[in-house]
Amino acid sequence: MPATPAWPPRSTPRLFVAEPIRQDDVITLPDPQAHYLRNVMRLKTGDPVKIFDGVSGEWLARVVLTGKRSVTLNVEQQLRDVEIAPDLWLLFAPIKKGRIEFLVEKACELGVARLCPVITRRTIVDKVNLDRLTAHLVEAAEQCGRTTVTALDAPRSLEATLSAWPEERPLYFADETGGEKFAPVPGAAAILIGPEGGFDDHERALITALPAARAISLGPRILRAETAAIAAISAWMAMAGDWSTAT
Repeated sequence: MPATPAWPPRSTPRLFVAEPIRQDDVITLPDPQAHYLRNVMRLKTGDPVKIFDGVSGEWLARVVLTGKRSVTLNVEQQLRDVEIAPDLWLLFAPIKKGRIEFLVEKACELGVARLCPVITRRTIVDKVNLDRLTAHLVEAAEQCGRTTVTALDAPRSLEATLSAWPEERPLYFADETGGEKFAPVPGAAAILIGPEGGFDDHERALITALPAARAISLGPRILRAETAAIAAISAWMAMAGDWSTAT
């Protein structure tokens, strides 16, 4: 007998909706998403769409075209429960446009729970477009299959961040002057990546004075900020995150 095709198909579009989803809900999409489904994906009434709200998991919905521009979704069934993401935060000094979007996108794809921009003395970008970065995080979550979107904090100074640091959360900071072999253990954690010029001596002293801080090495080569972030997240996920338990 021929194999039964997967349902919904793997090619089914996937969207984040900013309202709670419940069984049998009727959801009217905002213009950008309606335009995407109608004019980019060319969906018709009855076609399937996967949706998630970051709280209740992933759902299967059906398209209903109403009017020339409007698209309504009828929610049919839950496909997956909300994921239990590893409790990993990434603290990073903002970098230039283009590269910062790449960084947050990959952090979301890799499973980071929260992003915390920190302003250091050598940070060359002191303004962060939170709306733009949030849009990139939503797109990354839609693409990679996450049922949650990585949280994004407003920028804070390094000093303010450290002064309010929760003592039970280990803070692994990539120290370009050298550190111990990265060997994290499962549980809540955070990774701190500095600016392109590194931390100055005063900042390094503040970090190392924090009981929760652990200086780590990311290898023998000098890494760009976004490369260091991706490398550290990947190592943590492999040793202490959900990569280590994946089947």
